Amino acid sequence: MALGVDSIRRTALGVLGAVLLLVGVALLVLPGPGLLLVFAGVALLARAVPALDRFVAPVRVRAMRAAQESVSSGWRTAGSVLAGLCLLTAGVVWGLVPEVPYSGWAAGASLIVSGLVLFALLVWSRRRVLAARRGSPPDAGRAG
Repeated sequence: MALGVDSIRRTALGVLGAVLLLVGVALLVLPGPGLLLVFAGVALLARAVPALDRFVAPVRVRAMRAAQESVSSGWRTAGSVLAGLCLLTAGVVWGLVPEVPYSGWAAGASLIVSGLVLFALLVWSRRRVLAARRGSPPDAGRAG
């Protein structure tokens, strides 16, 4: 029985890791911290497939550097916010305007979700950078 539970857990981690990795790769073309999702996907895949563990540390270093750079200046942050707003707007347009190629809420929802993920990662990155500048962990003031 324990072997079955372990197999299910590894499969679930592998599937979730693969999805995060694919979404992260798709977000790499945006001016936001898409590499963070790539890191999360690789980390989960490494838990499911231990042979991939050697890729976690290098991807983590690059992801954290990219997260810091994505919010390092007002212009970069503004560009990322603008990209997120464009994704949200495009999602609504794709969902509502039938004349747009491949229109429908399936395409629109995926664009909207991408925009929301971009905003969530930007907020996380910004909090992390501000906490590092203050010299404290990002959630030090929170009660767990």
